[in-house]
Amino acid sequence: MDSSLRVSAMVLTLGIAAVCAAEPQSNQLTDAERQQGWRLLFDGSSSKGWEEVTGKPFPHSWTIEDGCLKALVRRDGFQDIRTVETFRSFDFEFDWKLLKDGNSGVKYLVQRSDEWVNQAGRQARARGLEYQLADDSNADAASDPSRVTGSLYSIFPPSPKVAFAIGAFNHSRVIVSGDHVEHWLNGSKVVEFEITRPEVTRLLLGMRPAGDPTAQIRRESSISLQNHSSETWFRNIKIRPLN
Repeated sequence: MDSSLRVSAMVLTLGIAAVCAAEPQSNQLTDAERQQGWRLLFDGSSSKGWEEVTGKPFPHSWTIEDGCLKALVRRDGFQDIRTVETFRSFDFEFDWKLLKDGNSGVKYLVQRSDEWVNQAGRQARARGLEYQLADDSNADAASDPSRVTGSLYSIFPPSPKVAFAIGAFNHSRVIVSGDHVEHWLNGSKVVEFEITRPEVTRLLLGMRPAGDPTAQIRRESSISLQNHSSETWFRNIKIRPLN
């Protein structure tokens, strides 16, 4: 190889290295994040720390793909998953990707889980407050402004309504600090409320375990990722407990 070709090859190699270095690494924390108290809830390569929302083993309706927890579309049922750990006050961040007409969500302050079998197979669902994830063209999202991405599902619509990408990764954040809750989407706060608001309290009370109307609202729970029969990818799932 002559000198000019060597120089060209070196420039190309350095250029590729620079691009790779500029891309953020998935499922890793920076030193600054560790010092701030952040920790990963997903290692990028295994289901460690996750289980079916009923407490059963990690279900076949999910897989690990390209450093993501991925919800699968199957013919034998759809099950939500949850963290093995429980949390009370926290700052929770995650990246997510949906395809056209997709629908999913992240649930917190989970009051109970349900399981049943129908024509679509065995189902398992978390019942809690939901950070909605949905393509605007999805029938559920199109039916109500409080069912679009970033909303507190069926209660508070996002304001402002922030743009997000279909078929690419977006970034979301849920903050629960005592009674105060915030939803963030791609760097903007879109929902803010107090758990003590009557409509939120009614929703949580309605999710208590059946047959136990005197049960107290659970203020500490796992965090659940929904499989709503849509391919959905989650990565960079991290949490910072708050005092």
